[in-house]
Amino acid sequence: MADEATQELSITPDAVAGGTTHVSDEVVEKIAVAATRGVPGVAELGGDVARFFNAVLDRVGLDQVGDARRGCSAHVTNGAAVINLVLVIEAGHPVPQVTDAVRAAVVSAVEAYGLRVDEINIKVDDVSMGSPPPAA
Repeated sequence: MADEATQELSITPDAVAGGTTHVSDEVVEKIAVAATRGVPGVAELGGDVARFFNAVLDRVGLDQVGDARRGCSAHVTNGAAVINLVLVIEAGHPVPQVTDAVRAAVVSAVEAYGLRVDEINIKVDDVSMGSPPPAA
């Protein structure tokens, strides 16, 4: 046994196993919604029905349910995303400026995760007139 040689195996930190990575549509939707919420002039996301159901959920204490992806749908194919957003714009903010800022924010956020954005379609569903003045 004294004559046996010990062979050391070198492990390089650069060695990476092969395989594929798929980012789900839901992940892209969450990234896009988070980026959109940070844009000045965006009051809410989602169409009338989605906002109605969200208001009901808020009243029964489930205010976080569905918020992460509300107002967004995405489809990812071969590392490229097509994203559809439904927005409510705050009154007084020009639609072209808000939608351009949303597109820039979403592209930046999604590309930071290593994906490409091929298309962002935006539907402005409503305008928020702000909260009503307090009752006297």
